[in-house]
Amino acid sequence: MPATSLLRHIEACHTARLPGSRLALRIGGVTVGWIQPADAALLEGVRREPGAVELETAARLTELAETLAARGRFRPRGEAFDVRAAPGGPVLARIDRGALPLFGIAAEGVHVNGVVRRRSGLHLWVARRAADKALDPGKLDHLVAGGIPAGLTPAETLVKEAAEEAGIPATLAAQARAVGHIAYTMERPEGLRRDRLHLFDLELPDDFTPVPMDGEVAGFELWPLARVIAAMRETDDFKFNVNLVLIDLALRLGAIDPAGREGRALRAALDAG
Repeated sequence: MPATSLLRHIEACHTARLPGSRLALRIGGVTVGWIQPADAALLEGVRREPGAVELETAARLTELAETLAARGRFRPRGEAFDVRAAPGGPVLARIDRGALPLFGIAAEGVHVNGVVRRRSGLHLWVARRAADKALDPGKLDHLVAGGIPAGLTPAETLVKEAAEEAGIPATLAAQARAVGHIAYTMERPEGLRRDRLHLFDLELPDDFTPVPMDGEVAGFELWPLARVIAAMRETDDFKFNVNLVLIDLALRLGAIDPAGREGRALRAALDAG
């Protein structure tokens, strides 16, 4: 596929086919994740069934995660995430964020397009991830993006991350408009990513400049939307899932013709997740 194809970014986020070689991970008979047989073999005191590993209680999941962390199978992040069988479903357990890919447990996050309207056209705030980030260091990113911690809603997470990452006041961050969702299932070095992103557009005044606050971002630049699209076509500089959100934005704003051949193919690929 030519380097200018935006479709390659979407396809790169849909590399996993379940169950594949994985075993279903169940709590009380409900599937919450997918685990590799080699990792399942490290779990002690669990019931094994054909094609599945069964945990009797949510507390057992936490114990097993701690065991695998001690064996170096993942790096604990010190942040708990809710475990659900389906988006919007009841919380069945909580687990350290770092364990989610290892267990193939679904995660949810927020991505915020920081849009500035100028006479010269639409512009977008672009962040560069810090060089010491554990995942995708130095990659280009959104103005605000982050996983949804246990107990928080997408809107609450947005306000929290906006303040922590970019110094955006809560009153301004709260003006962000929810515009949809994107989901994907992909193989990554850290394991199986089953992510559902909550998308927001935040129109910012021309005189507002975001400021890195927590060390996760090296800096921000304001780019014309056309430059953002060109960078996606010609490079892999943006973090893998940021490309999907930006393609969605370009289609919604008409920067890529949604009725054209490319636009139809991109929309169908995004919606397939």
